[in-house]
Amino acid sequence: MELTDQQLSTHKFLTAPNVFTLARLCCIPLFLWLLFGRDNLAGAAFLLGGLGATDWVDGWLARRYNQVSEFGKIFDPTADRLLFIVAIGGIIVEGIEPLWFMWLVVVREVLFGGVVALLTLFFGMKRFDVTWWGKTATFLLMFALPGFMLGASDFPGHALFLVAAWLMGIPGLVLSYYTAIAYVPTIRESIRAGRTGRDGAARG
Repeated sequence: MELTDQQLSTHKFLTAPNVFTLARLCCIPLFLWLLFGRDNLAGAAFLLGGLGATDWVDGWLARRYNQVSEFGKIFDPTADRLLFIVAIGGIIVEGIEPLWFMWLVVVREVLFGGVVALLTLFFGMKRFDVTWWGKTATFLLMFALPGFMLGASDFPGHALFLVAAWLMGIPGLVLSYYTAIAYVPTIRESIRAGRTGRDGAARG
């Protein structure tokens, strides 16, 4: 039985890693409900920590079942970034300390993410993969955030969670700014590659 073009297109999107990424993305409303609707800092923090801890699963599924796709390469980091931004925004609105730390994370995300988006949309920059250091920075911050949330709650051992948050948060924050600067040569190469591709297509 042959599949139609529409069915083939659907199968490209409905892969195991993409479905898992979508499931993680659908947890954002639950996080906001726990944080604001239930005023449950600990519950929202553990959910956020779980989402951060499962960040690697979609990549593993893609490799395990040979379902790596261009859509997945864009969808996964976009979902992670959206989850990260919503979490930071919720924490700031809730007034969870240290707010200066949260705002520094926001500034980095907005500036770097905005520059990459503008260069991609208007200058044809070719997409590039996140480096290992970039992934490490995100990993540290994704665990520091729920740590600060638990530190501000009445959950047993909250002081220990706060200490752990600082131990991961400061290196994660410094590393995130370092990687933003380190991406500059990669961004230049990606812009050149995008221009070369456009010029080649125009000549063809």
